[in-house]
Amino acid sequence: MRMIFSLVKKNRIMMRTRFTFFVFFLFSMVSLTAQKAITVEDIWRDYSFFGQSVPGFNFQNDGKHYTRQVETEVKQYDLLTGAETKVIFAASAITNQDLFKGEFDGYRFSSDEKRMLIKSETEAIYRRSTRAKFFVWDRASETLTDVDGENKVRYASFSDQADKVAFVKANNLYYKDLSSGKTKQITKDGKTNAIINGATDWVYEEEFAMSKAFEWSPDGRKIAFMRFDESKVKEFSMTMYYDEAYPAYSKFKYPKVGEDNAVVTVHIYDLNTNKITKVETGAEKDKYFPRIKWIDAKTLCVFRMNRHQNDLELLRVDADNGKTSLLLQEKNKYYIDIHDNLTFLKDGKHFIWTSEQDGYNHIYLYDMKGEMKQQITSGKFDVTNFYGYDTDRKIIFYQAAEDSPLERAIYSINLKGKKKKKLTPRKGTNNVQFSSTYDYYVTTHSDVNTPNSYTVYNLKGKEIRVIEDNAAVKAMQTEYDVAPVEFFNFKTSEAVTLNGYMIKPTNFDANKKYPVFMYVYGGPGSQTVNDRFIGANYWWFQMLAQQGYIVVSVDNRGTGARGEEFKKMTYLELGKYETMDQIEAAKYLASLPYVEGSRIGIFGWSYGGYMSSLCLSKGADVFKAAIAVAPVTNWKWYDSIYTERYMRTYKENKEGYESNSPVYFADKIKGSYLLVHGIGDDNVHFQNSTEMVNALVKANVQFDSYFYPNRNHGIYGGNTRLHLYTKMTNFIKANL
Repeated sequence: MRMIFSLVKKNRIMMRTRFTFFVFFLFSMVSLTAQKAITVEDIWRDYSFFGQSVPGFNFQNDGKHYTRQVETEVKQYDLLTGAETKVIFAASAITNQDLFKGEFDGYRFSSDEKRMLIKSETEAIYRRSTRAKFFVWDRASETLTDVDGENKVRYASFSDQADKVAFVKANNLYYKDLSSGKTKQITKDGKTNAIINGATDWVYEEEFAMSKAFEWSPDGRKIAFMRFDESKVKEFSMTMYYDEAYPAYSKFKYPKVGEDNAVVTVHIYDLNTNKITKVETGAEKDKYFPRIKWIDAKTLCVFRMNRHQNDLELLRVDADNGKTSLLLQEKNKYYIDIHDNLTFLKDGKHFIWTSEQDGYNHIYLYDMKGEMKQQITSGKFDVTNFYGYDTDRKIIFYQAAEDSPLERAIYSINLKGKKKKKLTPRKGTNNVQFSSTYDYYVTTHSDVNTPNSYTVYNLKGKEIRVIEDNAAVKAMQTEYDVAPVEFFNFKTSEAVTLNGYMIKPTNFDANKKYPVFMYVYGGPGSQTVNDRFIGANYWWFQMLAQQGYIVVSVDNRGTGARGEEFKKMTYLELGKYETMDQIEAAKYLASLPYVEGSRIGIFGWSYGGYMSSLCLSKGADVFKAAIAVAPVTNWKWYDSIYTERYMRTYKENKEGYESNSPVYFADKIKGSYLLVHGIGDDNVHFQNSTEMVNALVKANVQFDSYFYPNRNHGIYGGNTRLHLYTKMTNFIKANL
């Protein structure tokens, strides 16, 4: 009996041990596969998910080396190996310069690479404009010379011969002769909020993507520049709140719809004669001049465009007398987008240009009489970027959405439109930067589920090396068990096919019903639905998916990479078709068996905030909640160039304005509404949100609002993004 008992006890112990091990194994497996929760703090306080980026390459003339700023040094690297080869500039070695404080935030080589411009103590003005102290580093003598003493100036630029530097100070244009050390003031009438020489006004900077408004001639003997007379442009004031008893006021010229623009003229300064010649651009003052570009040392090209922006002329200018002749004219029944895809060939007889004239954006070859000699690319797809022309090989390099509107690939092709070659092997989105000699190129690749990787190739398409693959971000995707982003499309009631992406909860169950959170931008030519990594919002969307939301984005009509008619059909009626499509997208989603159709919300920023506001009002029976960050709420209050490009003026198109501005539909809102704006927003003014608040109060519509003092259109700085995204997350949880 004792022996039998001992055996039974032993078996019980063994069974208990096995059970304990089995339970431990189960819990171990659960812990290994459990989803790690993403938090707002992870994203916007600790920046845990931000991958490694590779800044643009400053390729050197030999095409095999590049330079990069590393803290307070400029270092040279071998492109093929990544090995550091030398230190070109070291701030710590500067001992003879009282004005240089030992730190810098930018640099630029002269064309012969014998000198460098060092940019220090930079301060931002608007989106693209800055002022800074500049210094010239002479590599041979190893000496550092200030450009303009202790003064901060703008856009310091070498002549091609690197013997002079031009710059803008106090709205006037200057140049410094580096041999003599003397500075020459070219213009003298510059005045704040009145006259600008050599730099653009606010609206050109924002809408034509240009802030520097002067260019050296190739021989260094002339400087072409633009003069802005904004004396009649009305001022806009922003209230800035600092730790003072009284707020400060920031005033700047901002032309709104139908108001006076700056009167812009183009001039050419001759360094030998000190003479300024005005370019003959016509008597009409209400014109735009969105680009100037030298054809050769004697000839300038000036872009001239009417205020409706549907008639563009390229003017050929005799640099000696300012007389002009027409090089090319392009008209459009909608509008023309300004670009930098103009290349004059060294034969002096041809130039390359991109245009939507056949319904898609393609590359063309023209002669200097303005006659089209060859359509180089063709097909029902858009060329989305032009990288340049290799003179030696006679090859053009470009990016296109040829395979799909969602994808981008890089191609080469000759001037006859033959021997096209695809240079990027991977699907998804490929961007590229070519070396100076076009012998090598560096791709930035991602797809919707894969973060950016950076790879060096030679022109034969051979992979040389991987610079960065963001393996750490990929590991975090596994660690946090993120859900795959899935593409889908559907047809609207008007038989229009729209593209979208969807992120489902990780433990998705098709037999359950989930709320939907939609993200929208939707503005002209934009896209949110691309086969590329989404970026910072990716992790926020994944966080919401972890918390049981389906996240969706849909590209409405008016967005890009699907040809001119699809993009420009919103002309004169911004918001109409875009809102219809987003409402139809929500209805389509509500029809899916796993979607709880009564719980659909929408979020957007800037144009997207405009869209989310319209959707909540015009789609009041479809959307339960909306978040609008920095929205335009009435097109009357936005700038002249952008708004009139798509809508013309309020006087010309009153119905278009009033039919699609959210302030006129505030009374229709039924769902929950969060309105967010930066009070220091110089782009979409806080005025838009205050007027929306007035409309909501008038209609007795309850809403939530968050306003950020001194923050601009990006609403960032310190804990700002953490604070904002915490609020938006809590709003979604409470209202959706």
